[in-house]
Amino acid sequence: MGNSQMTPGIAAGRLPADRIAENFADLHPPYAPHEAAVAADRCYFCHDAPCVTACPTSIDIPMFIRQIQTGHPAAAARTIFEQNILGGMCARVCPTETLCEEACVREAAEGKPVEIGRLQRYATDTLMAQGTHPFTRAAPTGRHIAVVGAGPAGLSCAHRLAMLGHDVTIYEALPRPGGLNEYGIAAYKATGGFAGAEVDWLMQIGGITIDYGKALGHDITLDGLVSSHDAVFLSIGLAGVNALGTDGEDRPEVRDAVDFIAELRQASDLDALPVGRNVVVIGGGMTAIDAAVQSRLLGAQSVTVAYRRGQEAMGASTFEQDLAAQKGVRLMFNLRPVAVHPGEIELEYTTTQDGKLAGTGETIRLPADQVFKAIGQKLDGAPASLSLDGGKIAVTGAGRTSLKGVWAGGDCASGGEDLTVTAVAEGRDAAMDIHATLGG
Repeated sequence: MGNSQMTPGIAAGRLPADRIAENFADLHPPYAPHEAAVAADRCYFCHDAPCVTACPTSIDIPMFIRQIQTGHPAAAARTIFEQNILGGMCARVCPTETLCEEACVREAAEGKPVEIGRLQRYATDTLMAQGTHPFTRAAPTGRHIAVVGAGPAGLSCAHRLAMLGHDVTIYEALPRPGGLNEYGIAAYKATGGFAGAEVDWLMQIGGITIDYGKALGHDITLDGLVSSHDAVFLSIGLAGVNALGTDGEDRPEVRDAVDFIAELRQASDLDALPVGRNVVVIGGGMTAIDAAVQSRLLGAQSVTVAYRRGQEAMGASTFEQDLAAQKGVRLMFNLRPVAVHPGEIELEYTTTQDGKLAGTGETIRLPADQVFKAIGQKLDGAPASLSLDGGKIAVTGAGRTSLKGVWAGGDCASGGEDLTVTAVAEGRDAAMDIHATLGG
């Protein structure tokens, strides 16, 4: 909670408990079987399907939709899981509107794509509800691989390695697995403890153990892991948060948006979670939108997202921006923070000249009991022996780092996008490369 209880204007219980529960219900309720059948019927089953090309994990989308259409959702799930073992979570959090659904032929023709994300959830939920695992392990290879970080990339890598017969130990700094799936996304996108249940289901493959409370550089070292394992995969995420670099940034009402979202996701009682009356979020990505929308859902009266560039440059998708607007969040553009004062934040209008951002000198002050920083995260704690690229671990091919026997993927590695689905693909591909390197 930090100092929130002592900070004026920040309070819990701004809305009745039943209203808060309603606000945090499932964003996209699951399909009933008849709804899924109707939705699947809309697919043209394109031979050269543009939706598959647009999927970072290359799921055979027409195939799985055909399997749903013919009444075999569990078979559809297997088609999905073969490429994306976290297909259940990706169906909930993936920005399908800018990936597969944006590429859908129906979207081009009618402006209404096949709802691929909801169909994927219908299939994966059906299979997972059976309590069985669709894959079996290969014969044990006697190889032991270390995975650092139990986020999407690490879990994906560990599962594929285990499936290929290797033994895997995942070293995780936090007390629960899942990484950003557990700690970093809006509560209404993954309700009912789904992230944890998904990890339990994934672990049914066997051959994977998770060792909690093990942070790289504190409890374990890269040298130690390399000497005691046949290969190492680093998926340590981005633990650092970029600074605003403004006066008043150290005031108690200024918080990292990622901490607020994590606190919200782990809270057993949302009514007890304090939030400001007037909230300002600095940033333009998904984290900024998630923090802003959830502030509104907790009862903040006025919530503003202030982004330093124009709307077209915003990292959050149009769908996310529209969702924020629907929930009463005000989006303001071409504004950057100058100083945080008691009860308000001072922002300067910006302009972009030759691609470079510049201040205009004109400022505005907004009421702010609470300010959230969502201006990106940075790599913390990377071993000095690894080469970096743009502040991330440099990788080539399927995640090979500058050190022999060490791979990396997910947000901590260079290249790729800041998406769960991309992290899953990178973990899977690194696992295949590790397997091949070990003589698989």
